[in-house]
Amino acid sequence: MTGKVVISGMGVVSSLGYDLETFWKNLSEGKSGVRKISLFDASSCATRIAAEVPREFEEYSRSLIKKRAAGQMTRVTRMCLVAARQAVTMSGLDFDKEDKTRCAVIMGVVNTGNSSVEKDTSAQNTVFKSMTNSMPAWISLDYQLLGPNFAINTACASSAYAIAIGMQMIKNNTVDIVIAGGADSIINPEEINGFNALYALSVANDPPECASRPFTAKRDGFVIGEGAGVLILESEEHALKRNAGIQCELAGYAITSEGYNIMAPMRDGEGMAATIEKALQNAGVDKTEVDYINAHGTSTELNDRYETMAIKRVFGEQAYQIPVSSSKSMIGHTIGAAGAIEGIITVLSIKNDLMTPTINYTDPDPDLDLDYVPNVSREKKIGIALSNSFGFGGHNATLVFRKYAGN
Repeated sequence: MTGKVVISGMGVVSSLGYDLETFWKNLSEGKSGVRKISLFDASSCATRIAAEVPREFEEYSRSLIKKRAAGQMTRVTRMCLVAARQAVTMSGLDFDKEDKTRCAVIMGVVNTGNSSVEKDTSAQNTVFKSMTNSMPAWISLDYQLLGPNFAINTACASSAYAIAIGMQMIKNNTVDIVIAGGADSIINPEEINGFNALYALSVANDPPECASRPFTAKRDGFVIGEGAGVLILESEEHALKRNAGIQCELAGYAITSEGYNIMAPMRDGEGMAATIEKALQNAGVDKTEVDYINAHGTSTELNDRYETMAIKRVFGEQAYQIPVSSSKSMIGHTIGAAGAIEGIITVLSIKNDLMTPTINYTDPDPDLDLDYVPNVSREKKIGIALSNSFGFGGHNATLVFRKYAGN
């Protein structure tokens, strides 16, 4: 087993920006990326809002990717490739100087976005656009990487699983570098109508910016978001050898299955709590060391209630001293990309000693009584933080991040 695993680069595409600086600025200011849906006519849907990536991204992404390749990718796959390139650039990696057989790509992918909303799909490109392995494949092709290259689908925990498995591959000395993350979009009438039939989505369409309201009494379901998040994981030894700028340490993780229900989480947050406990054990972190939790925080009745109960189950009275906030209040639920995007937010929170808020927190649920960092960002020294991801099918993940010495 090798030593520490560190993060040397990050890239993000989201409703609040498609570069890291813009994204962090908007999050820190508590802005919402939720708007009326513009990708299709949603007037017949019960839910008519989503956190869409700005339309300008389409032209921007095509300017960065060769025309033939861009035509074989969905809009979502282009998001993934752009985020990966951002992360590689930030990391300072030159793959021509690396052993490419020891460079892996692992992406969390629920779907590729080749839905009724996708434009320019033809008989010649529909197979490439639909391949769930296309995202890691294109990244590997971009850098001619020869190591493991695959996609993971564990619903809303997919990209958190990708990060966790990437960490384990480095710890096992299988690879030196992992490009890990995910991308997703389910902003289309088929999936919106499907989730509406399950009463999972918010129908608070007006004003859109106020619809995602985790941990509040009036929460009525999650708001769909879209985007991509990618992190560069390395062994500390490898990063130091090339004088990389280390952003944070990935200290540990847990990935578990509840074996309980295809949709609902285990009652009273029992499965969530077990996941958090295992992650702390894996990281060798004492409960008293945790300074902040970036919650799964979907704005659904059961998730917010059970996640709160899980945190109390794990931390006891200390739970009331640990700030907990939900990024989904601003960027919506990005499904397969959520674990990676929210992991990036957690890293940025540690680096900047700043916790982003849970916006729209105007009507507290009396049963949910933790510190949810309401409405405005808050400065706090953060040494260790958790990021939770819990998905349909009972797929749970918790990632543990630690401030890197010298940061």
